[in-house]
Amino acid sequence: LADPNFADGQYHTGPGPDNGLAIARMVGHITYLSEQGMHAKFGRELRHRTNYSYDLENSDFAVETYLDYQGQKFVDRFDANSYLYITKAIDYYDLQAGHESLKDALKDVKARFLVVSYSSDWLFTPKQARQLVDALLAGDKDVSYSEINSPYGHDSFLLEAGVLGRLISGFLADLSGQPAIPNGGDVEPYRQRPIVETAWARHRIDYDRIEDMIEPGSRVLDVGCGSGALLSRLIRHKNVRGLGIEVQQDNICECVERGIRVVDLDVEAELSGFATKSYDYVVLSQTLQTLNRPELVLREMLRIGHKCIVSFPNFVQWRPILQMLLTGRTPVTQNLPFQWYNTPNRHYLTIRDFQSYCRENHIQVLRMIPLAEGRRDPVHFLPSVRAAEAIFVISKTL
Repeated sequence: LADPNFADGQYHTGPGPDNGLAIARMVGHITYLSEQGMHAKFGRELRHRTNYSYDLENSDFAVETYLDYQGQKFVDRFDANSYLYITKAIDYYDLQAGHESLKDALKDVKARFLVVSYSSDWLFTPKQARQLVDALLAGDKDVSYSEINSPYGHDSFLLEAGVLGRLISGFLADLSGQPAIPNGGDVEPYRQRPIVETAWARHRIDYDRIEDMIEPGSRVLDVGCGSGALLSRLIRHKNVRGLGIEVQQDNICECVERGIRVVDLDVEAELSGFATKSYDYVVLSQTLQTLNRPELVLREMLRIGHKCIVSFPNFVQWRPILQMLLTGRTPVTQNLPFQWYNTPNRHYLTIRDFQSYCRENHIQVLRMIPLAEGRRDPVHFLPSVRAAEAIFVISKTL
């Protein structure tokens, strides 16, 4: 608009506002990229020079000549008025217009949703994507969401096709009734051996017992759902309506490929969007000990679910304690298969620790199942030192 050649938009019989349009494109183009991507591509590299010229008419830095080129290319193929009106149309569009809330605007939608954002996108930010996801979840809509980590800004969808392709192909395959990972492909939690051997690579006895506890047709929220193995079993055997929460990108893709609803959320910061008592069961399996703030997550779980099922390793089981005493080294067992340098565990709790926590916080323990390594039957004699892991069913009246 400030270009003298704009002529209030009536420039078609004379020179057009090429400089103004080029500058607008250059500014806009920066928002398609990211600071990290721009720095990696250009840094402070000079273009066709070995030293600074202090020439105000010409560009010294490679990033300047790149933006000059993008501006001129845009002028050659785009009209200034068209650019302005398209920009206005985008600015004026409001998905919530005419409704009390975004949730209300989406209340009649029957479609299934896959929402994808990119971590470095300045134009359509992950925060905006999560607002849409929160509204869909609040309205009990079928939605999956993933925030893809990428340094390429808005252009990531053109440059990072691998993850996006898995998400879209998995989503569409499930819509066709033939998920990429057939229901029942979860006999083992992983189809391939993981890079770091973990408890998830073995047969999960706690999954067997958790499945026994869940009532058919229930609503289940799996916090830290991994690759979706537990939810897949519950959907197949108990016909539950399940939703998983996960942050690992490969796991999210695998959940989508299984046909499981999954959302990419930080369980320690983003559970507040779930309505109170909106799920029959909230499950946290073998994840409690890895959290930074387990108390916060437990409090939110008890708010969201009528019942919560929590499983965790018992860190004072006699076997690792004896191993540590005899060898002087951090114990490695079937249930604790990590070395000291790659363990995800932050909190080394015991069965009695968790029981004490529940008493102090007026949490009702509905059931406690102590399990030995590889055994389905509960440990009855001295469970606090003989059980390798434990499953608690807890609830709290708000």
